[in-house]
Amino acid sequence: MAKSRDEIWDQWGDRVNMAPKELEDWLETDESKSVGDSDDDESTGHKSGRRIIEIKRTNKDDLTDDQWDWMQKVVGYINRHCAQVPSGDVTETTWRYSLMNWGHDPIKDDGCA
Repeated sequence: MAKSRDEIWDQWGDRVNMAPKELEDWLETDESKSVGDSDDDESTGHKSGRRIIEIKRTNKDDLTDDQWDWMQKVVGYINRHCAQVPSGDVTETTWRYSLMNWGHDPIKDDGCA
């Protein structure tokens, strides 16, 4: 059964916990550019981060079907990645950096809970 847009919106708000400017600044760092798989010069997660910024700066009523689909994909990625928390301090790990490329900083108060 497909999720409603209200469900996607709520999950997106819970999981994508980085503000557009915060994510924009993060994507400029070497750490951000150092993680993820890629077929060219930019990783999938890095491209996703740019797309997330665009979506977060769009009014809910103006989102396209494609953007709604992407939001659901992002939430799924974050949920799967959060289920694989490595042991120890995750502050400077590729696990955290990858999640941040997808708009989720797991060391914030809401974390991966």
